[in-house]
Amino acid sequence: MITTTLFGLLLGIGLAALLTLLFGVYTIGPTERGVLTTFGRAQRTNGTTADDPQLGALLTEEEKARYSYPCVRVIPPGGPYFKWPWQRLYKVDMTIQTVDITWDPEIKQDAIEAVTKDNLTVQISGQIRWRPCERNLYAYLFGISHPAAHVVGYFISVLRDRIATFHGEAAEGAVEGVSINDLRRNLSLINSFMEDACRKTAARYGIDLDAALITNIDPPSDVDEALASINTTQNQVAASISQAKADADQKLKMAEQAVQIAENRAQAEASPILELGKILSGMHAEGGRAALDSYLRNASLPLREKAAQTILKL
Repeated sequence: MITTTLFGLLLGIGLAALLTLLFGVYTIGPTERGVLTTFGRAQRTNGTTADDPQLGALLTEEEKARYSYPCVRVIPPGGPYFKWPWQRLYKVDMTIQTVDITWDPEIKQDAIEAVTKDNLTVQISGQIRWRPCERNLYAYLFGISHPAAHVVGYFISVLRDRIATFHGEAAEGAVEGVSINDLRRNLSLINSFMEDACRKTAARYGIDLDAALITNIDPPSDVDEALASINTTQNQVAASISQAKADADQKLKMAEQAVQIAENRAQAEASPILELGKILSGMHAEGGRAALDSYLRNASLPLREKAAQTILKL
């Protein structure tokens, strides 16, 4: 009886040791990070995420009180590692993940609707790229229930607020009061704004937003046709105005050139007379009235000869 009991005890200990070795040894892949919990409590290090110089700088003082998570021990890639049966391992894929902003675990949709500043309902499509924040894995694992759905929902809420208040730079030829034109022209600015506005997700939810790419912003089909007609008319008007300005500039340039030519001709005709006046003034100053009379008599001889010849021919 004692032998049987001892054998069963040794068998149980050996089986427990074997199961511990089989399920207690683990490895972490090169693109993964690990977090261990003991009886449900994550292994922690000193401090909180609010004290982190990088994460804390993204939050306001009010947000630091709400999103102050403990810093956990992160297991780097490698192994083999060992854990006890009462410990649980969480493996986190650290690769960049791409998700469409229309993705929702509960409903199926082709686009996200948003309202512009002029009460026009537009449909938005695009993608976001994100990955877990290694410095805040506690929030990623235990702060939110569905990280992908959470980051998409947060992104959409920020995007809708931006669409509703967006004021783009006025462009020449743009239709006044139609915000869809501003949105389409400034997609790059909207994407940059979304990336900046969502940087605090690393401190709040343990998610690093890598990039935002809004690809299309489309109004309803009937509104789009009306806007296309308005834009076409506006472009024609702008083209006519530009052509009229070009013609006016050309005519003005030709008029300036004509005035310059007339001035040059007048100067050419006046130059001999002015030069003659200087010569006569100099002669009068040196020889007086007698010198001028002599000059006039000599200058008139060719004219008299021509007049005599003309009379003879007649």
